[in-house]
Amino acid sequence: MTTQLTNLLGLVAASLTTLAFLPQVIRTWRLRSAQDLSLGMFSLLCVGVALWLVYGLLTGNLPIIAANGATLVLCGILLYFKLAFKK
Repeated sequence: MTTQLTNLLGLVAASLTTLAFLPQVIRTWRLRSAQDLSLGMFSLLCVGVALWLVYGLLTGNLPIIAANGATLVLCGILLYFKLAFKK
């Protein structure tokens, strides 16, 4: 595979996996409830995604940088909602 095709494949995969978080962010925002979200899971996920972002930055891998940068924002929003919407 050429580098351009490989990067395109990575960007498409990154877009899909990142966009998968969007419905949960919207649902949590609308309901103002994050009761069903696991604080432990989202905390670990945020740390893991942050480490992937650092890895992408160190290696200069655009798909990894783009996916994990956007995913970190969305996971961070959900983590914030989990803490802010406690009843």
